[in-house]
Amino acid sequence: MSRGYRAKKEAQKKLETLFEELLEHEGFGELRVDMRLLKRGQKEVIIYCGKQYRYVLDFQVQDAATGNRDTNLSIECLE
Repeated sequence: MSRGYRAKKEAQKKLETLFEELLEHEGFGELRVDMRLLKRGQKEVIIYCGKQYRYVLDFQVQDAATGNRDTNLSIECLE
């Protein structure tokens, strides 16, 4: 399993876990995801759910001519 694949799965797993926790919670809950492009081919993903989970992913923009994109993502989680 490549580093990029693991990085993407880690971010998806955190989002899924938080979603499940909110569904099981008996009160009000809020879940928000912000994404923005950074310099040097990275994308920042911030998940808000009581506290912030910040991920910085390596990201390359999809090539419009071929439809190909780089799937080699790396991740850094700052809680």
